[in-house]
Amino acid sequence: MIYNKEGYIEKRILMKVKKVIEIEVVGLGDRIRQAREADSRSLAEICRQIPMTTMNWYRIEAESTKALPIETLRRIEEVLGVDFGVKFEN
Repeated sequence: MIYNKEGYIEKRILMKVKKVIEIEVVGLGDRIRQAREADSRSLAEICRQIPMTTMNWYRIEAESTKALPIETLRRIEEVLGVDFGVKFEN
């Protein structure tokens, strides 16, 4: 609880501010495809571990999605055991 200088409880409303940063990564879809093809598991098995549909995976490889959330990219890297080197400047 938060008390004001008169000793009364104040209700504070917190607002979140969101910052979105987008970068373009040339050839990321091809690199994801190559890493998948080098993996011995089936695409269905890889997608179950992410989780995502195979259709969505193919869209990522074809770079036909508007944007790839960084959380999804990190999960792909984790499941495939690779690092695509995508970094954001602070």
